Amino acid sequence: MNDVLKQIKNRKSMRVFENKPITDEIKKEILNAAFEAPTAGAMMLYSIIDITDQALKEKLSVICDDQPFIQKAPLVLIFLADYQRWYDSFNFGGCDPRTPGEGDILLACADAIIAAQNTVVAAESLGIGSCYIGDIIENCEALRVLLDLPDYVLPAAMLVYGYPAEAQKNRVKPTRFEEHYIVFENKYHRLSKEKHLAMHAANNENTSEDLKAFCKRKYMSDFALEMNRSAAEYLKNFKSK
Repeated sequence: MNDVLKQIKNRKSMRVFENKPITDEIKKEILNAAFEAPTAGAMMLYSIIDITDQALKEKLSVICDDQPFIQKAPLVLIFLADYQRWYDSFNFGGCDPRTPGEGDILLACADAIIAAQNTVVAAESLGIGSCYIGDIIENCEALRVLLDLPDYVLPAAMLVYGYPAEAQKNRVKPTRFEEHYIVFENKYHRLSKEKHLAMHAANNENTSEDLKAFCKRKYMSDFALEMNRSAAEYLKNFKSK
């Protein structure tokens, strides 16, 4: 197994960082990795906001479910699915463009998240840990105001980066589902009840009670309900005309 594959296999989310800055040179390398990511039609349908203002980090820390480690992270990047830039370019070029639709923003979300993951891999190779912050989707309306986002821009991913504390390095990585539950040949296969229970048993969720608790904590949570409401409201901007 080569070094890249080892880093991908061993990488886990880091939430406690050493009090050590990420140099401008290293940050540049991380950002450059984003720019080299695959992108639809070479359009780079994303923008990145580099959060350098400490007061803004603190606001994000509160908005994103009161997670103090966000404000302590040496590097915070927000990846935006951005169709505004191309829509403006088309207008300035006299193209008489339609307004962006749902498909356009889904494509831009894919671009943004692919770019974000490239930075995760690059950071890992440099000894820098990272953690995705999913709460930005739940709070996309608040972020729109906070970051002055125009109509056709959507927060797709937020990442914090830093040199991980030793305890974080030694933390056990959560298990993943086995390949045969995830990879299908040629067409989709729905799993039987027995296979579902076996899949979760291998992931340390051994009973239907474990699944009920997980469902309540994640899928049926106030967080998930609000995420769906706010995202649906935000996506009303993306209606092709």
